[in-house]
Amino acid sequence: MIALDFNKGNGLLPVVVQDASSKEVLMLAYMNEEAYRRTVETRLATYWSRSRQEYWVKGATSGHYQKVKEIRIDCDEDTILLLVEQDGAACHTNHYSCFYRDEEGKELFKKIEF
Repeated sequence: MIALDFNKGNGLLPVVVQDASSKEVLMLAYMNEEAYRRTVETRLATYWSRSRQEYWVKGATSGHYQKVKEIRIDCDEDTILLLVEQDGAACHTNHYSCFYRDEEGKELFKKIEF
């Protein structure tokens, strides 16, 4: 297993999350070593919340889980790419992707209604 360099990011590494089927980028989050370990073990995306200072399993509250299909590590071993099966919206605004606006603020995708 590749040894990730968590020291580069003061204990946190950026995680790019991508839909495994469509390859659409869904979101960016952060993991520390424990969040990474939990993700590897459970195959459910688990992150470190910088604002709440706690672990969170994506979907534990909303039901919009991210089932990890593949984990890729970049060449510098300091960025993680998760390819996931996304249940529902990835964004807390109920958009499928957090990247739903262009640089002028125009919405490119509609919210998902539940």
